[in-house]
Amino acid sequence: MMNISLESQINTERIDELPLLIAQCQKMGLQKLIEKHFPTHGNWQGLSLGWVVVVWLCHIISQQDHRLSYVQEWVEKRLQTLRGCTGQTLRGLDWSDDRLAASLRYLSQDKNWEEFERELGGNLVQVYDIESNKVYLDSTTGSSYCGADEAGLFQWGKSKDHRPDLRQVKIMLSTLEPIGMPVATEILAGNNADDPLYIPAVNRVRKTLNKSGLLYIGDCKMAALSTRAEINRAGDYYLCPLSAKQVNNEELKELVMKVKEGRQPTTNVEYDYSDGQRELIALGYQIEVKISEFAPDELLKKQSESWTERRLVVGSVKAAQREELALRYRVEKAQLALSELGQPRRGKKRLETLEDWQQAGQKILNSYRVQGILELDYQVETNTRAVRKHGNRPARVEEKTTITLSVNVNESVLEKERYLCGWRVYATNHPTETFSLNEAVVAYRQNYSIERDFRRLKNAPLSLTPMYLQRDDHIKGLIRILSLGLRVLTLLEWKVRCKLSQQKKTICGLYPGNPKRSTARPTAEKLLRVFSEISLLSIVADKSIYLYLNSLTSLQQNILDLLDFNSNIYTQITLTNIPPP
Repeated sequence: MMNISLESQINTERIDELPLLIAQCQKMGLQKLIEKHFPTHGNWQGLSLGWVVVVWLCHIISQQDHRLSYVQEWVEKRLQTLRGCTGQTLRGLDWSDDRLAASLRYLSQDKNWEEFERELGGNLVQVYDIESNKVYLDSTTGSSYCGADEAGLFQWGKSKDHRPDLRQVKIMLSTLEPIGMPVATEILAGNNADDPLYIPAVNRVRKTLNKSGLLYIGDCKMAALSTRAEINRAGDYYLCPLSAKQVNNEELKELVMKVKEGRQPTTNVEYDYSDGQRELIALGYQIEVKISEFAPDELLKKQSESWTERRLVVGSVKAAQREELALRYRVEKAQLALSELGQPRRGKKRLETLEDWQQAGQKILNSYRVQGILELDYQVETNTRAVRKHGNRPARVEEKTTITLSVNVNESVLEKERYLCGWRVYATNHPTETFSLNEAVVAYRQNYSIERDFRRLKNAPLSLTPMYLQRDDHIKGLIRILSLGLRVLTLLEWKVRCKLSQQKKTICGLYPGNPKRSTARPTAEKLLRVFSEISLLSIVADKSIYLYLNSLTSLQQNILDLLDFNSNIYTQITLTNIPPP
């Protein structure tokens, strides 16, 4: 047994999930690919760019903070752990804010990043044996309080975070399903429209996966005719809802009324849950439409290109319930506003003429979108009375006009609007034989994974917002590092879920306060939280270093087994002793 003298130095390092994250990054090959595609300047000294980025990425995921000035202090408290995990001679200065800013500038190089992302995506698909033919595409915005250059990334645009008072940067993301792993990332100025971003994103996915016959799924901004034509021309498939401009309200009513009047049979759309239960989520039918598009050929002559498109007319059960409640709420609010129309209010002009009443009533109908549902009937009553002569005032006849408003609900129109709730038209060029109506609706419903990616990117654990950087190249590099973090989290999560599904097992102990609760679909955040409170004790005595690591729990060991990691990713820290430089 070792005797600890007063001269002994005892240090404790919180290592938590750090060895697991580094092992995951190494399995993905991040460090080697970064060094391959982003060669550093000859004056670069110290730890390589690949290891700097990997350790910084682990810090961001662990601490949920992307600020550059906090990394060096965090590293200096974990030097022994990082030396054991990386096998490198390192020091805290390797993560100074100047070194991290330089790393961001390297990652901001567009051409190098495109080649890096293409090779990384191809490697991950092979290493993890991911078989998927579905790609989701969508964009989001990030805002900042920092100043902005008129020619920079931050521009005034439509904010998807409901912050129109802040300038935006736009992020276009393409994710591979069913795991939600990013395949391609594009960073653009915040004033860019979404419609032109889809074709470049599709082209980058094609280069990465190097295969055709993919199904691209997006929202109505992907439904531009030129986008659909380009996807079809390359032998791929698309699935997206059509906007109100492509299928207006009258056309939608005609399609839906066929069902209500019994002229069109429908098919039930059901969703199969992992526990074997089935739920009716929608009903609908499909029609085929001939679509034509003109595209320039190599000789700059226009030639006609046409294809058959399936239009899926789908009525969602839950969406219908939500929209019907919203419809009735709007009707009630409009009735209340109309009932208070003639009441005098301070600072508000009184309605005196019939034209004033009609304009105010129509404004309320338009505001609550209940035109045709509420019928307004204005009654005008004029009374006269004789006034006798008084003093210098001559006798006269005064007229007083009283206007009252009665509001009636047109039940037939309300019933028709209620029936229209929840209906939407989708477009796809995928043949029915290999992609049924049920499969199409379920595939579109599963695009929540890309929304989860956006939440992770902008909130915890990657915490892009609030953004503390100002330079465009720094911002671009940071967003690209965080996109690597998305890949780390999604692959961790997907690997565990696949193993549990294959073994037909569940895992418990992930929910604080309810240790017996089990799940077959744990999140990456809950899995990483299990590894908190793991510490490394180092004792320096007699010019020797003694390392002690608290034992892993059965739950922690189980998670490592599900990820195909050995416990030595932790125990190797105590076996490797690289003295400080």
